Amino acid sequence: MANAYWVSAYRAVKDADKLAAYAKLAGPAITGGGGRFLARGLPAKVYEHGLAERTVLIEFDSVEQALAVHDSPGYQAALAALGDGAERDLRIIEGA
Repeated sequence: MANAYWVSAYRAVKDADKLAAYAKLAGPAITGGGGRFLARGLPAKVYEHGLAERTVLIEFDSVEQALAVHDSPGYQAALAALGDGAERDLRIIEGA
């Protein structure tokens, strides 16, 4: 079974307080579900049509595990806390 990666790019942060409330809940929900934070922050350099936006990369043991964490009550509570506080692009992809 291939690992899976949760890639989240923050297009815009509209409310820093909502983002902080989200982070306080999301981190424990993700790590509690087996997710491992590999990278988070602004890119060191962007190329081609890349955007200089905050990106978070999380590794899971499988796509099923990543989906279960996303759909879990703990992570859904984090999303509710975030509300309209940020515009994000979240993708779950299977590793090679």
